[in-house]
Amino acid sequence: MVVPPGRQYEVFGDRDSVLRRVEELVECEVIVRGNEIVLRGAEDAVERAEVVFDGLVDLAERGNHPTPETAERLFKMGSSGDGKEVLGDIILTHRGRRVAPKTRNQKAYTDAIRKHQVVFGVGPAGTGKTYLAVALAVDALNRGEVNRIILTRPAVEAGESLGFLPGDMMAKVDPYFRPLYDALYEMIDPAKFGGHLERGTIEVAPLAFMRGRTLNDAFVILDEAQNTTPQQMKMFLTRLGFGSKMVITGDATQVDLPRGKTSGLDDAQQALGGVEGVAFVRLKRDDIVRSDLVMRIVDAYEKAVDQPGAS
Repeated sequence: MVVPPGRQYEVFGDRDSVLRRVEELVECEVIVRGNEIVLRGAEDAVERAEVVFDGLVDLAERGNHPTPETAERLFKMGSSGDGKEVLGDIILTHRGRRVAPKTRNQKAYTDAIRKHQVVFGVGPAGTGKTYLAVALAVDALNRGEVNRIILTRPAVEAGESLGFLPGDMMAKVDPYFRPLYDALYEMIDPAKFGGHLERGTIEVAPLAFMRGRTLNDAFVILDEAQNTTPQQMKMFLTRLGFGSKMVITGDATQVDLPRGKTSGLDDAQQALGGVEGVAFVRLKRDDIVRSDLVMRIVDAYEKAVDQPGAS
């Protein structure tokens, strides 16, 4: 196969880092002669290598800059050839950084958010549930599809009590919202972020502050939804107004509610499964995009839970 002229750097990577990763992954010989790639080995191994290089070339042609991780994800997605479609779905570009899904399930998740008014993203930590939702929210705001972004969490540690004065409440729960701020800082210029907060085009608040409101023309994200009660979840979902979209993210294995209390996330999955306009996307351990160690940690905890007598 041939790499288009001028695309060798993008396809092979800085100091051939992408090329070296492909050579480690595929079980065939990779020979590079200028912009020509020659593959030698068993037929199935050569076919898998061709899929990876075809994906790398396609991404480079679209203006992407593949990394060794890109090669690894193309390889893991196998011979279906849809890897380049998944990785090429650029949601947002900020300061040269491209935000895009990295697995099939992440692509299904982003597609569902674009298509449906209410989407539940359920899965373990590190699968990009919140990060991708925030990226789509920022993109929608930039495009003028919504007038504001609202990010909320059930502040379990603060007791979700409205008895606190607003200043006291926000001071107490501010650290709890750090992950949401971190995601926003990666996608919005820090100099502009304060202005968004002052104008109300971006709002970050505890779930209890949603009560009694109707949220029109907004992209609303409820994070850590496993820590809602069924009553809180119903309250939140019924805030949906005209021109708005809601994304609810959660991990059913990390519930911080008092023992014996039903999670609003579990309740919603049972109650809303067949409701038109509501979609559920389940992400799995294979969708974890943090380090391999995170995946091994998730595996270890899942095995511990499955063992008899596990707490």
